[in-house]
Amino acid sequence: MDLFVKYPHEVQYELLFSLIKTAKDTEVGRTFSFEKIHTYQEFSEQIPIRAYESMVPLLDKTRKGTQNVFWPSSIKWFAKSSGTTNSKSKFIPVSEEAIEYCHFNAGKDMLCLFVNNNPNTKLFSGKSLRLGGSSAIYEDNDTYFGDLSAIIIENLPFWADNRSAPKQKTALMSEWEEKMKAIVEETIHIDITSLAGVPSWMLVLLYKVLEKTGKKNILEVWPNLEVYFHGGVNFSPYREQFQKLIPSSEFKYYETYNASEGFFAIQDQNDSDELLLMLDYGIFYEFIPMSEFQGEDSKAIPLNQVTCNTNYAMVITTNSGLWRYLIGDTVKFTSLDPYRIKITGRTKHFINVFGEELIVENAEQALKIACKKSDVWVKEYTVAPVFMEGNAKGRHEWLIEFNRAPECLLTFSDYLDKALQAINSDYEAKRYKNMTLTAPKVLISRKDLFYDWLKSKEKLGGQHKIPRLSNSRNFLEELLELNHNA
Repeated sequence: MDLFVKYPHEVQYELLFSLIKTAKDTEVGRTFSFEKIHTYQEFSEQIPIRAYESMVPLLDKTRKGTQNVFWPSSIKWFAKSSGTTNSKSKFIPVSEEAIEYCHFNAGKDMLCLFVNNNPNTKLFSGKSLRLGGSSAIYEDNDTYFGDLSAIIIENLPFWADNRSAPKQKTALMSEWEEKMKAIVEETIHIDITSLAGVPSWMLVLLYKVLEKTGKKNILEVWPNLEVYFHGGVNFSPYREQFQKLIPSSEFKYYETYNASEGFFAIQDQNDSDELLLMLDYGIFYEFIPMSEFQGEDSKAIPLNQVTCNTNYAMVITTNSGLWRYLIGDTVKFTSLDPYRIKITGRTKHFINVFGEELIVENAEQALKIACKKSDVWVKEYTVAPVFMEGNAKGRHEWLIEFNRAPECLLTFSDYLDKALQAINSDYEAKRYKNMTLTAPKVLISRKDLFYDWLKSKEKLGGQHKIPRLSNSRNFLEELLELNHNA
């Protein structure tokens, strides 16, 4: 890590040309004349930026058994991901190199960073409770697919598997609700010292643990619990609930940024909300300023041209054969020495119907402020526009499931509105004297609405997440209908 922190650009460019050299004789390498690429400019000019949909023909070809298409070593693993925007499954290639040098290295680095920052830890005296995806591993045409977490668990070295709970058979159960029961039964009598998983689903598990044991908090069940390694969704809306469940000022929270396409960043400091961009995991990074974002027709810049506090779409080239792949996430840099980032949202998850340019990060910050002022907890939420009709102005409609609802919904809505205006100047301008937008409309959902919606889509567990912001009302209307018909 010291090496890439000290020489970030040299490490990244050395990695890029190593990837190009390795894949020059693949189908993609021949198509885009990899052997003629000697500079970053040639790389960016010869290879187009591509979203998943443009890669489907080559991915389907590999899934049917053809090799050496976009990566020379055998690709037999595919991480199945439906994302958050639609029900169509994505199949992301996962090479042996990516498993070993990206995901496994990241797991070891994550633990090393924690130990380095907390030298008195007794983390390894107990086990880590892992809460992975809901999919088992399935075989198709001599290739295998499943949630990334299932692929990682399937390939774990024996020493890592021995230090984890539940056992592999339980962790890979495909029926989510039965798996949750099995995990509770199996782990409540084990010395758990760390947790790992997506916050929304980890909360479900922890509440089931308390329900089963009759204890008041999680430390009564697992007194040696030290740290929660989390990722997948913004942690802010969940922090207070975890602090109530785990009432210890010494307990640590460590965020990670991993996806089916790769493991990108890790929190490298105690009590921080910044993530160190990991530059030596076989991933070359490029960035598109969101102010200039035009999908596959965008112009990307390398790491040495980024600036702090600019919202970027991330483009990756990986040791699984993803070439200039538009992953769909947006980030901003909080530091350039070393390169640290925050995740700000998704390229498709924002609301800009009225020119307000509301991104997920804005929504999460405003919601945190409104919750604190109202002394409430949010479990899940989604936001969609209410379109202008006739002389009626537009507005945003929030559907929120509270763990503890506000005493006055109008007051909560006002706090939320004022916080959004303070955070986002474009939103503030559109709200000025109700010029374009009127005050947001906040609706309270019934208990477990979002859980039931995910269940109806067969998306329980793992990396499946609620779409937070959308320019259309599709998600919201489905949820409102389900809410009404309950």
